[in-house]
Amino acid sequence: MKSDLARRLVCGAMVVVLAVLAVLAPRASAQEGDPAETEVAIFGALDDADHGPVEGAQIEVLLGEEVVGTASSDASGEWRIVVPGPGTYRVRIDPTTLPEGVSLRDPERTELPAVRVLEGRDKRVVFALGERARPRPADVVRPPSGNRVVNRLWTGLVVGIVIALSSIGLSLVFGTTRLVNFAHGEMVTLGALLAWLFSSGTVGPGWSLVIAGAVSIALSGLFGAVQDRVLWRPLLDRRTDLISLMIVSIGLAMLLRYTFTVFFGSNVRPFREYAAQAPWVWGPLVLRPKQLVVLGVGIAVIALYALVLQKTRLGTAIRATSDNRDLAESSGINVDRVVLLVWIAGSGLAALGGVSYATLYGVEWDIGFRLLLPIFAAVVLGGLGTAYGPLVGGLAIGLVSELSTLWVPAEFKFAWALFGLIVLLLIRPQGLLGRAERVG
Repeated sequence: MKSDLARRLVCGAMVVVLAVLAVLAPRASAQEGDPAETEVAIFGALDDADHGPVEGAQIEVLLGEEVVGTASSDASGEWRIVVPGPGTYRVRIDPTTLPEGVSLRDPERTELPAVRVLEGRDKRVVFALGERARPRPADVVRPPSGNRVVNRLWTGLVVGIVIALSSIGLSLVFGTTRLVNFAHGEMVTLGALLAWLFSSGTVGPGWSLVIAGAVSIALSGLFGAVQDRVLWRPLLDRRTDLISLMIVSIGLAMLLRYTFTVFFGSNVRPFREYAAQAPWVWGPLVLRPKQLVVLGVGIAVIALYALVLQKTRLGTAIRATSDNRDLAESSGINVDRVVLLVWIAGSGLAALGGVSYATLYGVEWDIGFRLLLPIFAAVVLGGLGTAYGPLVGGLAIGLVSELSTLWVPAEFKFAWALFGLIVLLLIRPQGLLGRAERVG
């Protein structure tokens, strides 16, 4: 017993070390490489007190009189421009691209003339928008305006739907195979990258995003089937332990991630159909048409998923396999076929989540890696291996993370969601929809 416990502890420590190395590897390689090749960027976030995050504003960076990069702020108001290297740059905003009702605090300050970028360090700049807040006593805390609360709730709902879509496959795969797949985030990235390649004309005639997205989902589902047949099923047939499978998934994730960055690059590339949209104002709510599209598609797909899971023989087989694989097999269910279909559906849903997220914020080579922690949090919060847990967990993570930006910087929004996850698990370890199990 003691030797078995020691072996498990050593394996667990190896997993933690490999996970840390996977996170730190790109940073370490950048710092140890040629300083001239270290990527640095100028970035910022546009936010108006009354209208919330400002999307679609055009920013450009100049070195002397030469434009070295341009960007458009995304739905959260954030933008980022990679520069050639250390130096002093000029950053300029086009005030004509600001939405109606939003203006610079100082209309003459459309350019920041001397932005100094140091070697190996990104530089944050700020363009002040709206009227200057009136000074108030330090001990008086003014609550966020109703407009901002409503808009953060709306954004949290949309982001929550995207996280839920992306996490369904991870939960189903774990339920049917007990595999914790760290490469699931790369399936999210794969869907976004393939959709961009097909819609931009890089591959093919330049289809609309609807057709490009459908093709990317189908190809991602096919890739999921290949993974099951070529990699995971042979390992499971050889009774490979779960710790080893987890390490294999980490290696696969790193391989796919750096393959993406080699072929795609590190720039943010929006879908041309949704690059910049005029906002719709409904009372206190300011939204973009693409947010409605993402929300509508997400709700429709989730409803179809629930219908299949509850009303079809396939759904019954999936739920039976998740509850007890051996009992399902002894009752005549083709478990291998069920697992294959779960891999196809889970990879396709992950790709749909990637396309949806990229529609909102643009395509990047590591969006799946950045979403992986919220996806895992959604699965654990809802209940590991449960059918509907990811839906509840994804919505909770999206709402908490976006509402937290009313009081804390946006960089910490997922940290507060994870803190809430820790508190909940201390009270209910099995998650919101999970069932308590007796151990021992």
